[in-house]
Amino acid sequence: MPHYDLVIVGTGSGNSILDPRFADLKTAIVEKGTFGGTCLNVGCIPTKMFVYAADVAATPSHSSRYGVDQELKGVRWPDIRDRIFGRIDPISAGGEEYRKHHEDNENVDVYQGEGRFTGMKELRVSFTDGRPDEVLTADKFVLAAGGRPVVPDVPGLEETGYYTSDTIMRLDALPKRITVLGGGYIAAEFAHVFKSFGVDVSVVLRSDAMLRGEDEEVSARFTELAAERFDLRRDRKVQRVRKNGTGAVLELDGPQGPETLETDLILVAIGRHPNTDRLNVAATGVTTMDSGHVIVDDHQETVVPGIYALGDMSSPYELKHVANHEGRVVQHNLLHPDDRIKADHRFVPHAIFTSPQVASVGLTEQDARSRGVSYVVSKQDYAGIAYGWAMEDTTGFAKLLADPATGQLLGAHIIGPQASSVIQPLIQAMSFGLDARSMARDQYWIHPAMPELIENALLNLPLD
Repeated sequence: MPHYDLVIVGTGSGNSILDPRFADLKTAIVEKGTFGGTCLNVGCIPTKMFVYAADVAATPSHSSRYGVDQELKGVRWPDIRDRIFGRIDPISAGGEEYRKHHEDNENVDVYQGEGRFTGMKELRVSFTDGRPDEVLTADKFVLAAGGRPVVPDVPGLEETGYYTSDTIMRLDALPKRITVLGGGYIAAEFAHVFKSFGVDVSVVLRSDAMLRGEDEEVSARFTELAAERFDLRRDRKVQRVRKNGTGAVLELDGPQGPETLETDLILVAIGRHPNTDRLNVAATGVTTMDSGHVIVDDHQETVVPGIYALGDMSSPYELKHVANHEGRVVQHNLLHPDDRIKADHRFVPHAIFTSPQVASVGLTEQDARSRGVSYVVSKQDYAGIAYGWAMEDTTGFAKLLADPATGQLLGAHIIGPQASSVIQPLIQAMSFGLDARSMARDQYWIHPAMPELIENALLNLPLD
């Protein structure tokens, strides 16, 4: 039974912890799947590369508003797919090769298999190549094994077959029709991708709105636009699924009663679940939330001293930039146990790379109401700024919430072109305590650039 100073489970952000400062420690890395984690292999990076290609493909559909007549001649799906994974797969393989064979890692052992705790700081690894299991012990553990797609318990779904965000991007060919189950950010991004590539897209929602976690006005606007673009089936429950030739039939129950929906392919995109159950963290004394996420303190340490957790295993945000931040916190605290630092989750932003883009940080208006927070609101339409005229954007807007007395920003929500970039100054202002008046007045805003959207929204806040 080999004993280590440190065992890291997962090779996403957890793999970034090890640097030359750990060279004297006997360390093990356990990875069940592909090196690099969710973001590199099946998440942020490949999906955004697909989204960029989708944005290009969608351009002819609205170019005529500028007096430019374009035509989409076709989409070469294998070329799009292979360009993306032709870059990503070598990075993953290179990371694995580096950890296994580079001289910098002579004190690092790589275990390719599924880890499962069997006792206090005791991890059994079942190897993917069929070798006999091996049990590892360690003084310290880092749990960074990520999560996996949630699959609903729908009669006939398993027998009929389906895809998730982990598998859909490696399709051999585009289907003519696809049905997306779910209305969150994964569903919104993939619906945009496939629709832009010429696929007929249906989206089935259990609720009446897409992106329900966003500010209510953003969710309502996105749902309105989605209904114009996709076959949007709201307030539907999938009763069962059955095969139909080469495709499938979904039997739905909705406001108007039973109905059927025929499709070639089903994409399940209703959320993700942390891999804490597969890791059996309870056996080592680690506690979890009702959602399955590991409970950690401000130092990212679990209730078991010496066991840390980060990323999708412990963070309900399930965002790569959060995992990276938590990884740096864990790295510091492993190296400096007598001078530990805390993770900062005060102003965590996120973006949804669909069409239109959505970005958010801080409180939504419904959050502020439910918490009894004093706030004022301003909105600025893209259509009201000069660059918005250039883009002929008539649907996008920025919405800000601020404390009326101090002018401190409480939340920012943007739906529209490049929302993921336009929101960044607001994240900075919230993080460093810059009030709305100072932000708006004490710097130049380039005219007629897109950030004037933010300038005007700040000036429109009805502060005391």
